[in-house]
Amino acid sequence: MQQMIEKASVLVEALPYIQKFRGDTVVVKFGGSIMESEIGYRNILKDVAFMECVGLQPVLVHGGGKAVSKKMREAHIHPNFVHGLRVTDEDTIHVVESVLNGEVNPHLVEIIENYGGKARGIHGEDIIKVKKHTGVDPETNQELDWGYVGKVIDVDIEPVVAFLKADIIPVITPLGRGEDGHLYNVNADEVANAIARSLKARKLVFLSDVPGLMKDQTDPESLITSLQISEVEDLIARGIISGGMLPKIAGAVEALKAGVSKVHIIDASLPHSLLLELFTDKGVGTEIIN
Repeated sequence: MQQMIEKASVLVEALPYIQKFRGDTVVVKFGGSIMESEIGYRNILKDVAFMECVGLQPVLVHGGGKAVSKKMREAHIHPNFVHGLRVTDEDTIHVVESVLNGEVNPHLVEIIENYGGKARGIHGEDIIKVKKHTGVDPETNQELDWGYVGKVIDVDIEPVVAFLKADIIPVITPLGRGEDGHLYNVNADEVANAIARSLKARKLVFLSDVPGLMKDQTDPESLITSLQISEVEDLIARGIISGGMLPKIAGAVEALKAGVSKVHIIDASLPHSLLLELFTDKGVGTEIIN
């Protein structure tokens, strides 16, 4: 009986959040190490299906995880990195497209539908326009070339909106079509950010490999649960926001300024972290707000 009462208490705690967010759009990005665990990403997809069931409008952007790396090894394509960013040549982009659009995306859609949700895949290149990502080496002053790696310049959001109006969860691959007509690989965080801005989503959620933004990277107890964008510059100067967290926070600030209400960074490996962050009083990650 006590266990049943505790379950009822959880539902009661979630009720005001369900009522508050009903009809709102939540863009969820996941990838990285969680893609290596089918149990892990099945839990995420179950949460996404639950969100749709209680009246939210989730939009899912995913990476490729180990499936891309495995296919590249089978094709004897060796990874090449320039300043820490993978170079995507002609052979690589064909593998990436084949795995993301042809294998991972349909698999994720199938899982959501097995959980009772309605979902459809969207190939990123059908809605995302990009320009070639370039840079300059600070030491040699020479231009850097990562091949077919793109930066988002525009999103045709209408197909996404059409799915949401039909109560269908869009599941989107991080690919784009270049100004030259070629297919480009795009950072999934950037794709999720661009889609959230275009939709003016209520929330943008990054499912990460860490609990959120921490004052001490070795101490989960130092988690910063709430961060205002006015605090960001100081935390960068103090080195608290650094490394891989820098582009995530920068993207969060950009999204908030473009009309997204709130951005969350949470640990994908924590079971049901998505629901705990959205539907409980305390949450489990870092929320970034205006």
